[in-house]
Amino acid sequence: MNKIALPGTVWLASDIHLGPQAPNTQNAFHAFLEQAARQADALVLCGDIFDAWVGDDMAIDAPPPWLAASIEKLRQTASAIPLWLGRGNRDFLIGPRLAQHLGAHLLPDALCLQTDAGDILLSHGDEYCIDDAGYQRFRRIVRTPWVQRLYLSLSLARRTRIADCARRRSMASNQRKATEIMDVAQRSIEQAFRQTSLALMVHGHTHRPGKHLLQVDGRACTRYVLPDWDYDHGQPARGGWMAIDRNGITLHRA
Repeated sequence: MNKIALPGTVWLASDIHLGPQAPNTQNAFHAFLEQAARQADALVLCGDIFDAWVGDDMAIDAPPPWLAASIEKLRQTASAIPLWLGRGNRDFLIGPRLAQHLGAHLLPDALCLQTDAGDILLSHGDEYCIDDAGYQRFRRIVRTPWVQRLYLSLSLARRTRIADCARRRSMASNQRKATEIMDVAQRSIEQAFRQTSLALMVHGHTHRPGKHLLQVDGRACTRYVLPDWDYDHGQPARGGWMAIDRNGITLHRA
């Protein structure tokens, strides 16, 4: 398993879903980045930073104003503290070109994060939603290297149209699914703890922030779910992050 050592104070956030439809969320996230640059020793973003991502060229060659502003804020953060970018189900096409442009680092899909609070199994979390067979089938297809190469060879306009269509179909499909199907499956969580022998897990994706205690083969384990962000659609506003240091783990909510 990939391992990354991040001593000191580490902040983690996930599921910000930046996009032109969420200006208030973007403003809140930019303020969060400034705070992280002042108070944290490293920042880890665990996927779905963006609501959609059709290729790194959309952010580098000619980004729309909203994206250009967020790219600049991320660059400023990466110049102050180490910045790690994870890939989620919405922005799995984030690649090394963007990381290099920002001065950031790409996270593997799943890894052991070595912190002052202990070793943590870290991922976006969608791989644990195994009861949603349709999504898992889609996930396998779009993460196939040759499929991604083919998609990225298309024009930016065509990629955007395809992504918009896929997102609409996904939203319509999710409305017909039971809520439990789109959450992590207990057996997949237990299997991950068994395979890694770790006792701490952190992920996002489900938009169900919290702390879950469980026993796996008689061993006490803890699973943390990171908050999602939404300052634009309904009240109260949602957002938050996790802080990890030698004193332990703390979830901060907006």
